[in-house]
Amino acid sequence: WTSPVFPKINYDPSTTDPDTPLDRLPDDEELSWIGSLVALGALIAPFVAGPLADKIGRKWTLLSSTGFFALSWILLVTTNNIPQMYVARLLQGFGVGFVMTVQTMYIGEISSDQYRGALGSFMQLFIVTGILYVYAIGPYVTYTALQWICLIPPLGFAAAFFFMPETPYYYTGKGDKINADKSLQFLRGKTADGVQEEALKIQEAVEEAMKNKGTIKDLVGNKGNLKALIICAGLLSFQQLSGINVVLFYSQIIFAKTGSSLDSAIATIIVGLVQVIASGCTPLVADRLGRKIILLVSAVGMAICHGLLGLYFFLDFQKSEAVPNIGWLPVVSLIGFVTVYCVGFGPLPWAVLGEMFPANVKSIAASVVASVCWILGFIVTKYFSALDDAVGSHWAFWIFGLFCCGAFVFVFTLVMETKGLSLQEIQNRLNGRKDP
Repeated sequence: WTSPVFPKINYDPSTTDPDTPLDRLPDDEELSWIGSLVALGALIAPFVAGPLADKIGRKWTLLSSTGFFALSWILLVTTNNIPQMYVARLLQGFGVGFVMTVQTMYIGEISSDQYRGALGSFMQLFIVTGILYVYAIGPYVTYTALQWICLIPPLGFAAAFFFMPETPYYYTGKGDKINADKSLQFLRGKTADGVQEEALKIQEAVEEAMKNKGTIKDLVGNKGNLKALIICAGLLSFQQLSGINVVLFYSQIIFAKTGSSLDSAIATIIVGLVQVIASGCTPLVADRLGRKIILLVSAVGMAICHGLLGLYFFLDFQKSEAVPNIGWLPVVSLIGFVTVYCVGFGPLPWAVLGEMFPANVKSIAASVVASVCWILGFIVTKYFSALDDAVGSHWAFWIFGLFCCGAFVFVFTLVMETKGLSLQEIQNRLNGRKDP
């Protein structure tokens, strides 16, 4: 959203016909807040969304996120001042926090072992589809029209998801065996008799988890839970430290800054399209190649692309004569970056989060991990402009590249492979137990 909107609200009064609802031009500090408040809202929301998912269910918590999104777009349609825009962006962050926290639980609990990795990685595909939706439309419609267009997806989600089932794990935890069986029948397309074996496994897993109601102490005091927390928090931390939000939020501005002959709006659309194609590949390979190898390749690829992007800005900073001949390099580098990100570090950390924790601490773990993710997301997005001004674009991207190298080391040394394992088998391995 910020990619096509910032050029509209931060126009050059001498050359640009203004298309802005604001009564004045925002300064750099205000623009950084507009860009980063989504991450701040997403940081706060998990501590509400996690407990709410246990109280009213995964389905209704996800549906409630629609209210945040709808209200935010209405505020953005009606605003004529920056504080109202702040409130709208914060509400969007609350919605994002609800979705990112609870959808991992929902997908992990409705999926069969065979397809859980693929289904978990679909989140990234639909995120980047939404990004492409705004990239492709935003530069070519008015500010107001864009807000109305952005209101369509959350309303469509609410209308469609209303008819989806609650998870069998949630019903089982509430002692509602009838609805748990009905949910499984719907999800598996089987008769009541056909789901009894899986229903029994779910019952055993839930009973085991509910023997001790999960607390923060259970999360960090249990060897397996602590190991899962380190893995999931680490993966999502490196996801944010890869610089992805900078690339997505400011892509049109980055392309304009390079002075490339390719129109910045077109270049951004190309990046968005590549993201969708790359994210579409992950569900096809996540359960074939495994999570770990894909994450390793993703980390290496992101580091290389940041290195090349930094090299371009370094040569530009040095006023090198080579710059006019390599105007294609930023486009290729960013396309390469989003490709390897969307195949690996985009979807897979969330998919891993959905399968790493037992039911009794799942909502607490999801809240903690999602908040760690968004703390870093806020810091990176809020202070990128300041970092860019302080050390130059080349060093900003090289720093992101160094974090990607750190991500490779982290995955190689600490992350366990979960391909083809049941949720119980994952718990056994985290706790050093042999599979029965």
